[in-house]
Amino acid sequence: MAHFIVNGKEVSVERNQKVLRFLRDELHLTSVKDGCSEGACGTCHVLVDGKPTKACVLQTDKLEGKSIVTVEGLSDWEKQVYTYAFGEAGAVQCGFCIPGMVISAKGLLDVNQNPSREEAAYAIRNNICRCTGYVKIIDAILLAAKIFREGSLPATEEKDWQMGSSVHRLDVEEKVLGYGQYPDDVYVDGMCYGSAVRSRYPRARVLSIDTSAAEALPGVVAVLTAKDIPGKVNVGHIQKDQPTLVAVGQITQYLGDAVALVCARDQETLEKAKALVQVEYEELPAVHNAEEAMAEDAPLVIEGTANNLQAYKHVSRGDADGAIKNSKYVLHRQFHTPWTEHAFLEPECCVALPMENGGVRLLTTDQSAHTTLHECAAMLGVDYDHCQVQNMLVGGGFGGKEDMTVQHHAALIAYVTRVPVKVKLSRQESILVHPKRHSMDMDFTMGCDENGIIQGVKASVLADTGAFASLGGPVLERACTHAAGPYAYENFEIEGRTYYTNNPPAGAFRGFGVTQTCFCTESLLNEMAELVGISPWEIRYCNAIRPGGVLPNGQIVDESTGLVETLEAIKPDFDAAVAAGQPVGLACAMKNSGVGVGLPDWGRCRLVVEEDGKVHIYSGASCIGQGLGTVLVQVVVTNTGLPRSSVVYERSNTWIAPDSGDTSGSRQTLITGEATRRACEKLNEALGEAKDLQKLVGQEFYGEYLAKTDPLGADVPNPVSHVAYGYATQMCVLDRETGRVQKLVGAHDVGKAVNPRSCEGQIEGGMVMSLGYALTERYPFDDNCKPTARFGTLGLFRANQIPPEIKSIVVEKPGLKVGGGAIGLGEITAIPTAPAIAEAYYQLDGQRRQVLPLVNTPYARK
Repeated sequence: MAHFIVNGKEVSVERNQKVLRFLRDELHLTSVKDGCSEGACGTCHVLVDGKPTKACVLQTDKLEGKSIVTVEGLSDWEKQVYTYAFGEAGAVQCGFCIPGMVISAKGLLDVNQNPSREEAAYAIRNNICRCTGYVKIIDAILLAAKIFREGSLPATEEKDWQMGSSVHRLDVEEKVLGYGQYPDDVYVDGMCYGSAVRSRYPRARVLSIDTSAAEALPGVVAVLTAKDIPGKVNVGHIQKDQPTLVAVGQITQYLGDAVALVCARDQETLEKAKALVQVEYEELPAVHNAEEAMAEDAPLVIEGTANNLQAYKHVSRGDADGAIKNSKYVLHRQFHTPWTEHAFLEPECCVALPMENGGVRLLTTDQSAHTTLHECAAMLGVDYDHCQVQNMLVGGGFGGKEDMTVQHHAALIAYVTRVPVKVKLSRQESILVHPKRHSMDMDFTMGCDENGIIQGVKASVLADTGAFASLGGPVLERACTHAAGPYAYENFEIEGRTYYTNNPPAGAFRGFGVTQTCFCTESLLNEMAELVGISPWEIRYCNAIRPGGVLPNGQIVDESTGLVETLEAIKPDFDAAVAAGQPVGLACAMKNSGVGVGLPDWGRCRLVVEEDGKVHIYSGASCIGQGLGTVLVQVVVTNTGLPRSSVVYERSNTWIAPDSGDTSGSRQTLITGEATRRACEKLNEALGEAKDLQKLVGQEFYGEYLAKTDPLGADVPNPVSHVAYGYATQMCVLDRETGRVQKLVGAHDVGKAVNPRSCEGQIEGGMVMSLGYALTERYPFDDNCKPTARFGTLGLFRANQIPPEIKSIVVEKPGLKVGGGAIGLGEITAIPTAPAIAEAYYQLDGQRRQVLPLVNTPYARK
């Protein structure tokens, strides 16, 4: 038995266990997050005798006589300081890493209340953040230090919460202090634990499943197989090609396929029972990559299909071949971009609770409660009254939480067994199971005239979409439609193909395919500038799309088009770097805001005046760290004139909040923001008559907005592919002596900046994420189609490794007539970074690089 102190109280632990499990499962100190259980992410940091320590690797029997402090154990003064500092600095996005960051900050500030920026970064070197890029977290630590030195909080004025104000995000306190609930923080009486028995082979026929030994184990509630599914077996965004459970006689598609589900009273019994499930397989040849998948005699990944082609896209306008043939300068290059893991800090988790009517309620962490509803209700064979979904806090997504990973499994277990159950992926399961960024091989040809004006581009894309479709088709489509870049020419042709393989699936990832093809277009443009004899800035400025111009997809762009303004905003930094003789690279990008291409794209919002006399915002849009809840409150305050204190944001659910689509496509600020504005118009009309909000108690005001667009290939001269585009210019400066990145600058056109500081955080976070994409991140497979990386070996940048200077420039260009003029920013921030970095390295050593991560850099792995 071990005796030690936790937050000032003595505790005794009879059974040796990981400190993380004791603190969470027995003391329910849920600020201590379980991000990896491998000692790699830092979300579980606690202070042990004043030293930041990872609770997931420490055993309780090593703590005899020691003192542990979690965020719950901070003094009231410390809680005030860290909440204010992290809110004021804009340091909180998804929030999952933040309590661990606070603990590391306290470990520093308890011994050094006047740290340098470098010392603050070093203090959080063992804490990974995937959202912020660390800049604002370091700002927050330095601000907290200043407040501790001065002994008082700064005098604050009540922010007006109008659109355009850098207000503190509304969820700052619950995320900083760790009491906000992610699904894994939920503990209910009688809760059981569920997990999947996964395939031993990437491709094999299941011959038999023997569950008897597992079912006989004391503490096991149930072992389920495909025969226990009451509704449709397959799930999937567009193509229903992902089996909830693989049945006897069927063929597995990848190592993440589930063949059985085990439910047990505790987690130890759960793991023992999983090992007792006996599955007999007939191992079959696997398809390892797109090249193998294309072969005429290739095994079929999906039974019953004609071949392994998952999607084909062809985009053409004008005469690309003729334009290139007649061009003064022509470049032809081949490019490769790798698989990438999202590495959000919160592993997938779902808690399923039986309802009195025989249905289930799901507490989820995903990018659309309504998508989860549709998938799970169909799998259970029930109506929507018998399947409800509540979004909890979401610890990062970046596209990786759009698919079913644990939700359907939790729903099935709770529905069949009638017990509350928590299903959570281990970090290694998460790395295996959820869809990744597509690996792509691309062939690009560009022609320019003697002045560097683009005449035509022709390209092809070959992608590996892995074991099931997910959003592979739309990702390929976006990769193709945006491959032309944000430039004014009309001779463009591209063909794209994506193939099923037995690798883990690929789907949505920040940038949605554009990250890959932008690397090609922008790299060619940098090389073309040198051929023509002008600078990378000049070639972009003379080719840039301007208001009223026609994009290569035929769309006439509106007055909000701000590419030129981003180029002009970044020019002083670019010119200064060139004048100083520094290796500098530049790249531009455009990214749609909204789903577009003719697909139904609805934003919906319901404003309800409840008994407290306040307006409650209900929308099915998920807030995954981008700050949507804060944005919608600012929209309501701006459009109604109500004070902030009269407006309440409610997290997405499926029984009150109307479906507002997935949080993807950089769409929610614009699409749901416009729906909310329309609901405000109706509220204003009623308030004008009633004169008093209290008189409207019980009334609802509904707004919706359809972002209407034309489908790909529409037979119209100038199709409207998307309701809005965001534009960006980014640059990278290297230290000539060390070859390391010295400075990143991102200038982004956001239309109207609803919350400027949040916009800066998005820019910084996106650039640092793609800094890793360009230089260090890897997601390799072995010959068994198994990912070999662990969280700590993915190559994620740490706080003490980011460039000394990261500068965000928010460009506001009016002109968009909906959504208050705001254009989504979530994805584009990660798109032009890699080609800008590649060009900087060319300026350093004269080597053109067409493969990511870039070779022959100080960051390259040996």
